[in-house]
Amino acid sequence: MAAMMPGVGPSRQQSLDLQTYIRSIPDFPKPGILFRDINPLLRNPAAMVEVMRRLGAICDAVQPDLIVGIESRGFIVGTPLALQRSLGFVPVRKPGKLPGAVIGVDYALEYGTDRLEIQSDALTGNPRVLVVDDLLATGGTAAATGSLVRAAGGELVGFAFVIELEPLGGRSALPDEVSAESLIRYP
Repeated sequence: MAAMMPGVGPSRQQSLDLQTYIRSIPDFPKPGILFRDINPLLRNPAAMVEVMRRLGAICDAVQPDLIVGIESRGFIVGTPLALQRSLGFVPVRKPGKLPGAVIGVDYALEYGTDRLEIQSDALTGNPRVLVVDDLLATGGTAAATGSLVRAAGGELVGFAFVIELEPLGGRSALPDEVSAESLIRYP
């Protein structure tokens, strides 16, 4: 189970209940799935300011040099966080989406495999990297991104998520020695 940073996790007093801005949509994208939709949160400037404030606290705790965002909703929260903290942003994308030389990693899905890529020169100089995404579910995509960061020469210092679906056990897929924080947790 990934480490948690004291004073940053869900036990910390919060000023805005972000969960009220998450819409639950049953049977999407297929029957039996309860989809957690962040679009209402994205439409609300006060909620987004609060997301950035909380992600900023996580960022301050791990002191990254760069933010890495996972395609595609990791771009939505990772880019403004990087700008707010005067850090660079690096996208991790699906195959064939990045120009130039790339480093890739294949990872297992429930039914099959997928692949993520990063530009081969994106993490030169061993930068400290915080991986940001909107959702931690089973942890496969986040764990693959962490492996990709390390393979590309970065020092993985943390993961930050807007939402975590705890019953899916995603934290157990992440490296134990790396902090992982979620702003909203669904038990």
